[in-house]
Amino acid sequence: MPHKVYHGKTGVIYNVTQRAVGVIIYKRVGNRYIEKRVNVRVEHVTKSRSRDEFLRRVKENAVKRRKAKEEGIHIHLKRQPIMPREARTVDAKENKPETLYPIAYETTI
Repeated sequence: MPHKVYHGKTGVIYNVTQRAVGVIIYKRVGNRYIEKRVNVRVEHVTKSRSRDEFLRRVKENAVKRRKAKEEGIHIHLKRQPIMPREARTVDAKENKPETLYPIAYETTI
């Protein structure tokens, strides 16, 4: 099994043997990345799911684009960052403010 540095990393398979695969992984050393070739048994390898979300979005965008073109409207397909929450006010009529004080530390020896 490879060293703990490589756990969870995504790599490219370059060699396949009966019970193991060779994987190219880029390891950060200082301010650069070094290509490392690691032989890993097949039990420890899983297919990366990093591209699944992208492919799902591409299919959804194609459907949205087709629908918008039929309706003749413009639609934004780029991902938007999560915006700040809406402003709200706190009613202090029935919700009286409390002052919190620290509890004094007691030593019982």
